[in-house]
Formats: sequence, structure tokens, C-alpha cells
Amino acid sequence: MKLYVISGVTGMTGNELARRLVAAGDKVIGFDNFFASSIRTVEDILDSSLFDFYEYNLNNAQQMQQIKEKVQAEKASYEKVIYINCAAVVHTEHFYHVNRTFETNVLGMKAFLEQAIEVGAEIYINCSTSEVYSMNSWGENGVSESDYLTLANAEHSQRTSYATGKLLTEFFMKEAVMEGKIKGCSIRFANVYSKNELYPKHIIPHILTQLKEKGSVELLENSKTNYRTFLHNEDSCAAVLALADSETALDGSVYNVATDEEISIVDLVKLCASKLGIQDPQITFNGYRESDPVRRLLNTDKIRSRTNWEPKITLDKGIEMCVEGMKG
Repeated sequence: MKLYVISGVTGMTGNELARRLVAAGDKVIGFDNFFASSIRTVEDILDSSLFDFYEYNLNNAQQMQQIKEKVQAEKASYEKVIYINCAAVVHTEHFYHVNRTFETNVLGMKAFLEQAIEVGAEIYINCSTSEVYSMNSWGENGVSESDYLTLANAEHSQRTSYATGKLLTEFFMKEAVMEGKIKGCSIRFANVYSKNELYPKHIIPHILTQLKEKGSVELLENSKTNYRTFLHNEDSCAAVLALADSETALDGSVYNVATDEEISIVDLVKLCASKLGIQDPQITFNGYRESDPVRRLLNTDKIRSRTNWEPKITLDKGIEMCVEGMKG
């Protein structure tokens, strides 16, 4: 039996992790401040003796001290302690707020990593972002972890601060592993989505919400040319667990986690509409977002070669699951 400590536990990847771990008989200590989620995502496991939830903020030193003391008091009962940092300011509207992203994604992550080391945790998984690839995030076979990052010629915008902050967390992770303090890795996720997503400022819930309420969708001008891949949270969760279970993968490396299903945003609207029984949905375009890459296609050969992970949920199936979730 293992003890998992998960920040951002009610978020898209965190809630599915907690659910799977509890079902497997492991103990989860999880916390969230509901910045971008809700207690609703974990309400089905709140009564489980294997899940301890706290409405705590990663940036609150006193609350994090209480988490640390709880782990120290309980860790002797478990064969292994694993920290997973899912807390992140990920909603696009917050990318442009430097202080907000720096506090959570850099200072918060670093303090959580240091706590994991101090309590003697064996593993730390750091959820990073594919935003680090900036404007040039595609290639013939997709951008890979070993490709040169293009921050030197990225557009100079507040959004870039989010990417550089997340990149810094990857170096914290790598250094801790190189110094023998802990085992772990960082994950650069593609666009994660979930049936539990509450905030329609992410593109899939935005499209589904507008189609359901109005039968039409308003998008940014960028959407006329943009393409994306979308990763279901069951697959993002499976990637975290696959890496945590792979001794050789926990060498401080960075791993892309994504699907190969690239789709235009316009075609995504049409797919969502078809699942709602809407034919030829009306699309209007208004507004523009700076520093928004046209494509974001990630090469996932590395994680597939080091673990048995591969995405299982197709976009077609995932959208169906989201539509079902809207009925609940």
C-alpha cells in the first residue's frame, strides 16, 4: 500500500488520479483551493477512508506545514510515499499574469518538491506544460523533448512568462534527481480535457456549452487557422501512474504526453455539434489572442518507449463522454 500526496487534486488530472488510487487500495492525501475546479469532481470518493481531502492552497505555508506533518505521522504505515504536483495556473486567461503564475508554478512547486524531499518521499512527479515549446510547437514527427526550445525568438508577451516559469520547475526536478535527493520526472501535457471541466474558457467545454445553450459558437480569430491535439484526463492520469511505476523513467527526464489526433478548431466545433445532434453549427469569430501557436503537435515516442503507456480515449469517444457528463 502506497501513500500519495496530490496537489490540485480536484483538477482534471488530479481527481482521476485520486479515484484510481483509492480504487486500487492506496491512500491519498489531496488538497486544492478550487482555483480552477470544484469539490464536485471528487465527491464520489470523499467518504472513503483512503482519501483525505483538504481545502488548502499550495502557496499557504501554514497549510503546507500541516500537510507535511500529516505525511510524517502516517508514512511509516506505507511502503512508499509519492508526491504528485498537479497544481498549476493553467487557464489561458491567467497565462498573462506574471505574479500569479510565478507564485504557484515556480515558488509553490519548489516548496512542494522540498517538502517531498524532507519527508523522505521516494518519488515526485512534476506536471509541467507543452507551452514551453512556444510558437514553434510542431514538426514532421511532432516536437520532441530533445528539440531546442525556441524561447529566444518567442514573441515577447506576458504569456511567455508562464512557459518560462514551468520550464524552471523542470530544472528544479532534474537537479533534485541528479543530486540523489529523490526520483522523479516532469510531464509536458497536451490540452487535457475532462467531463468534469467546469470552466467554459477551455475550448472544449466552451464549445459544448455554447452549442447547448445557443446552438452556435463564438471563437477567437485565431481559431480560423489553429490546430490542436486533446488528451482525455483518463489518459493523462494513466501517464502519471505509468511513469511513477517505471524505475528507469524517473531520472529527472521530461516526457511529452499527448495524442496523435490533430484537429482544427473549426472541425472540433463540428465534431462537438454532431454529438449534440446539431448540424452545420454557426460559428462567429471575434477577438484575437497574442502569442497563440497555430499548431501544437507533440512527439510521444519517449514515454511510449520507457513505459507501456499509450492514449486509449479517442477524441470522438472523449467528446461523447463530455456530452454525457453535461447531462448529470
